[in-house]
Amino acid sequence: MNFLNKAQIIGNVTRDPEIREVKSGQKVCTLGVATNRRWKEANGEYREEAEFHNIVCWGKLAELAEQLLKKGTKVFFEGRLQTRNWEDEGGIKHYRTEIVAQDMIVLARKKESTDVAENVKTTTTEEVEVSTTAESSDVPADILDDGIDI
Repeated sequence: MNFLNKAQIIGNVTRDPEIREVKSGQKVCTLGVATNRRWKEANGEYREEAEFHNIVCWGKLAELAEQLLKKGTKVFFEGRLQTRNWEDEGGIKHYRTEIVAQDMIVLARKKESTDVAENVKTTTTEEVEVSTTAESSDVPADILDDGIDI
């Protein structure tokens, strides 16, 4: 039996990306993205709702996200869902669901983008495409047990 764990979102960055290094030396970047949905009620009135997503990028994608993204940037992310849990000093258990990014496309005008790496290409649709494939082996095993809230 096959399984699928895939998430794709297009939204706006809600906070500037934060990058750090874990014990193994691997870079990790965290940021937030808001998506909106709009629908028409039975009475004809339009409603809109925002959903907020936690994004985690590893390795080269983490470095590129830090360099290319800032609060308000429109971006596409593709990755997998992951829920982590940890217990704080008071014994309270916390849960956090994240999208572990594997691909990213910055949906910005060319002049707003920065040419930072050889694997960033600017397309005629005024998008900056960043394509990396993050394998599960790219994520260090110690990150799940280091007690750091990413």
